[in-house]
Amino acid sequence: MTRGGIDALKQQLWAEAMRHGLGQAKEVLIIADGALWIWKLAADRFAGARQRLDPWHALEHLWAVAHALHSEDEAAAAAWIKPLKEKLLESQAAEVINELDSVLKRLRGSRREAVQAQRNYLENNRERLDYKGAKERGEPLGSGAMESTCKQYEVRFHRSGQFWTTEGDEALMCLETFWRNARWSLLFPHVPPDFDPSKN
Repeated sequence: MTRGGIDALKQQLWAEAMRHGLGQAKEVLIIADGALWIWKLAADRFAGARQRLDPWHALEHLWAVAHALHSEDEAAAAAWIKPLKEKLLESQAAEVINELDSVLKRLRGSRREAVQAQRNYLENNRERLDYKGAKERGEPLGSGAMESTCKQYEVRFHRSGQFWTTEGDEALMCLETFWRNARWSLLFPHVPPDFDPSKN
């Protein structure tokens, strides 16, 4: 966690991953919400890692198509997306994209542009949509745990009436991160190394 920008975050992530055994890992998995900067960071620091797009975010793009096709009828949008959602979660991304290609043939103007953008997004992330395989391997599907952590940090440091300098904010984020990662004993040697803040 840092306010130093992507380059500083990249260094922190790499160091923390190495501390947790990245150098000996047989396999590395990165799950993200689809932001381009995350995939660029992954390619730079974790080049051999498998990547997964959070399914909730993938489905948001399908919902954008459903609403473009049925802007006045939520029930019709839900009915349209249901079989495609099932296919997407069964790792049948190719079939979903083919269906969108069929839809595109019938559209013109702004609706076509909207559907084309979502189709291209899914195509560009096709290799990141193996949700069925993830379930079979017992892997987490989405990035919810990380997004929840980010929200907790935001709540911690953006409370009403709080004003931080960048230096002060960075220092407190560092303390919070040490606490969350059970590394408090590195700062305070009297704390046992196996101290778990979540249980105290």
